[in-house]
Amino acid sequence: MVLSPLALLLALGAAATALAEPLRFVDCGSIDGSIQEVNVSPCPTQPCLLHKGTSYSINVTFASKIESQGSKARVYGEMLHVDVPFPIPEPDGCKSGIQCPIKKGHSYSYLNKLPVKSEYPSIKLIVKWELVDDQDQMLFCWKIPVQITS
Repeated sequence: MVLSPLALLLALGAAATALAEPLRFVDCGSIDGSIQEVNVSPCPTQPCLLHKGTSYSINVTFASKIESQGSKARVYGEMLHVDVPFPIPEPDGCKSGIQCPIKKGHSYSYLNKLPVKSEYPSIKLIVKWELVDDQDQMLFCWKIPVQITS
């Protein structure tokens, strides 16, 4: 079977679009902000396969519903409904792509890294990522399924 150039172009375009799709995520309590998009790169399919010894780029686009002088990220690996803290290199949101002070009604792109250490076990879990404002209220909270692998 020979594909016409148009059919081939459409198939390639569909494949490229599929790779660029934002992640499906669960909002787990965004109160002071609303999430517009979550991207983890590279993660072409879900659950995200996180390879040990690799660092992943996190990009969250959100709109703030409040004013805040600062923000702080907290990341957890959720296993059996227990949140286990997951260290990240830079918890300060103002050093992670957000221009502070945060203004009500403005959209922001939060950028960070998720390092997967070699000593982590090979397991399936839920990554829970929170960003809180200067009053410890949730600017955003999202969850995605992942699988840590060698």
